[in-house]
Amino acid sequence: MQSLTINNKKVTAEEGMTILEAAKKNNIFIPHFCFLEGIHQVGSCRICVVEIEGVKALQPSCSTRVKEGMVVHSNTERVKKARRVLYELMLSDHPKDCLICKRNQTCEFQKLGELLGIEEYRFEGEQSKTYVDDSSPSIIRDTSKCILCRRCVTVCNEIQGVGVLNVQGRSFKTVIGPAHQLPLNSVNCTYCGQCTVVCPVGALQERDSTHTVWQALFDKSKRVIIQTAPAIRAALGEEFGYEPGTLVTGKMVTALRDIGFDEVFDTNFAADLTILEEGNELLKRLADAFAGKPAVLPMVTSCSPGWIKYVEHTFPEELDHISTCKSPHMMLGALIKSYYAKKIKVDPKDIFVVSVMPCTAKKFEITRPEMKNGGYPNVDAVLTTRELARMIKDAGIQFKTLEDSRFDSPLGLSTGAADIFAATGGVMEAALRTVYEVVTGRELPFGGLHVTPIIGLEQIKTAEITITDPVEAYKFLDGVTVKIAVTSGLMGAKQLMDEVSSGNSPYHFIEVMGCPGGCISGGGQPRPTNNEIRQKRLLAIYSEDDHKQLRKSHENPFVIKLYEDFLGEPLGHKSHELLHTHYTKRNHLVDFQECAETIGIR
Repeated sequence: MQSLTINNKKVTAEEGMTILEAAKKNNIFIPHFCFLEGIHQVGSCRICVVEIEGVKALQPSCSTRVKEGMVVHSNTERVKKARRVLYELMLSDHPKDCLICKRNQTCEFQKLGELLGIEEYRFEGEQSKTYVDDSSPSIIRDTSKCILCRRCVTVCNEIQGVGVLNVQGRSFKTVIGPAHQLPLNSVNCTYCGQCTVVCPVGALQERDSTHTVWQALFDKSKRVIIQTAPAIRAALGEEFGYEPGTLVTGKMVTALRDIGFDEVFDTNFAADLTILEEGNELLKRLADAFAGKPAVLPMVTSCSPGWIKYVEHTFPEELDHISTCKSPHMMLGALIKSYYAKKIKVDPKDIFVVSVMPCTAKKFEITRPEMKNGGYPNVDAVLTTRELARMIKDAGIQFKTLEDSRFDSPLGLSTGAADIFAATGGVMEAALRTVYEVVTGRELPFGGLHVTPIIGLEQIKTAEITITDPVEAYKFLDGVTVKIAVTSGLMGAKQLMDEVSSGNSPYHFIEVMGCPGGCISGGGQPRPTNNEIRQKRLLAIYSEDDHKQLRKSHENPFVIKLYEDFLGEPLGHKSHELLHTHYTKRNHLVDFQECAETIGIR
């Protein structure tokens, strides 16, 4: 432990801590801006500067380590003047359109100005060149609002390992973005949206779909049906002042009805359906492998569209390892425009399906040409959690006063296995609950149905399950130890896929989620998102599962009836037509022809 003094207060801190961390541990607040705990502490903004006795220059507290006997001051006249000048310099190159900016009142730069007591801006001059990149169906870049904090650079390179966003140019011409100012849709961006979560201003944000949805609601010829992903119910409340991890399922459903949606369905229904399709796909691959037939193992989950785009770019030769199942919301959209449309006698062309997702990559997913049936897109619009919150507020709904209500039937009933799709390890556990019981006739040999080794926020988690005394149809698995792996975030995905690509993967089944922690911290979730908040959302999701009467996907009575009345059987002709898809080999980095044209090379 190190002893030091901060603002005349004697404190202790662990060796290796920064001054900012030591101050926080001892309940001393030092204003800061670009810093993100555990992610980004390069000191690029200098707002957190402090005065250290015996040191001539002011030092950034976020990157300066504590030393024994150090005396630190964070509120001297010199420090406060420096902070104000630094802020005003950033403000001089920033738009003053706060009232019409989507980050108004949620902007960290705006809040910092209030904290520092900024009431005027003294510096005027040339503005940096502005560039709006709206090429992506998921993410909009507006360089005029960028304050060069570099948070997005750290997340894209060091957390996700994609490397699309970097510092380009120098001095006043510095800009954050792809090389040569290439548009996002021409590089290997996965549209995961983690950059939009950490961006403190409006420089990076999801493409707004609220206007499109409102227009559909105003169109009396349309039947507008909405579905919500499991992660939404554990995060939406944060936009209305609830503690992270507060479940607001019932109020959310009521709010959606009050907005005017004709039906409110639960994506969880299709998550249960996914388990039956994906579980049977895994069993078929295993059966083929043990029978000496061609079989591609390990099988890898396909629910995360950011992960799918990543593997299409980075490991295009390994696409056969990916499950052919569509993601749950695309499955449900396909069913709404086929099974349900027929049931309610409405032409699919008059149905508009909206998905509320924690994910910005879902906005890209619905534009994929593979995601159509009968000439109609499975889903017409995607709203993030943040966008839904804006719509609820725009509608004048007092969220906290709402009564709880239930999802509509028949596509609104789900089991606890579907709830845990929201968290890393959840898809794997849900699949194992069903697959193990199908193979052995018994429940999983873990307490409370939970596969504890794969629960948590670690980057890569593994487990083994040995099959003993299986039912007759699966005798070939007797004594087999099934090896599984779970990862969230694309850095972990790369580690596992490098093993697959080299032929050294020891696993039979791998779950990948594109965002660290899974959908609970997707690119469209409320800000901020850190490990403390992830953990609270994760616990809420598992609590939802624990309190369900039905906790295994194959026990969902409406899913069973759907197969009896419409789909036939898992992996059957009808389910392949509606619920399965294929993927696209993409260039490793960029579309070179499009890039050449973009930067003027002929």
